[in-house]
Amino acid sequence: MKIIVAVTGATGVEMSFYLLQSLRAAKCQTYLIVSRAAALTWKQEGSRPLEELFELADHVYAEEEMTAPIASGSFCTDGMIVMPCSMKTLAGIVTGYGENLILRSADVCLKEGRRVVLVPRETPLSRIHLRNMKEAAELGCMLVPPMLTFYHGAGTVEDQIWHIVGKVLMPFGIPCEHFHPWEGGKSYEFD
Repeated sequence: MKIIVAVTGATGVEMSFYLLQSLRAAKCQTYLIVSRAAALTWKQEGSRPLEELFELADHVYAEEEMTAPIASGSFCTDGMIVMPCSMKTLAGIVTGYGENLILRSADVCLKEGRRVVLVPRETPLSRIHLRNMKEAAELGCMLVPPMLTFYHGAGTVEDQIWHIVGKVLMPFGIPCEHFHPWEGGKSYEFD
């Protein structure tokens, strides 16, 4: 599979490291775009050098590289993941404002009927954010906000991240070895 991965400046940029690890383990060809804002956020939040993220990708582009092959619909990919997705990027996607490679690649995937998975990261959500998320869903994007889950017994932040990565990869049919799906609950007797 060929997957475009975009990393924007929202908090949680290091989730993309886990995503790229899973894509590499699944032998997917990856096309990584890291925005300038994401690089700044990585410096603030990251526990490893940004170059380690680049090393996991097959191809790396700056957001200004509008001549990259992924900017054209005639270059076939299986879709795109934006993790994390800033509210600015979300707004650009839903309005078709292709000013950079991230937005253009999302626009290409949507116009070609390819999967687009967004991991919107903001809290609390304003009415504008909610409207844009609704619009993105109506345009065919899948939204996977990085929400905490407890049913799988996640004991660490890393466990929570792996769970989100597993959810993000499900629409592509790509397995994540660290993902633990719901397998049913316990039965209880009430008095």
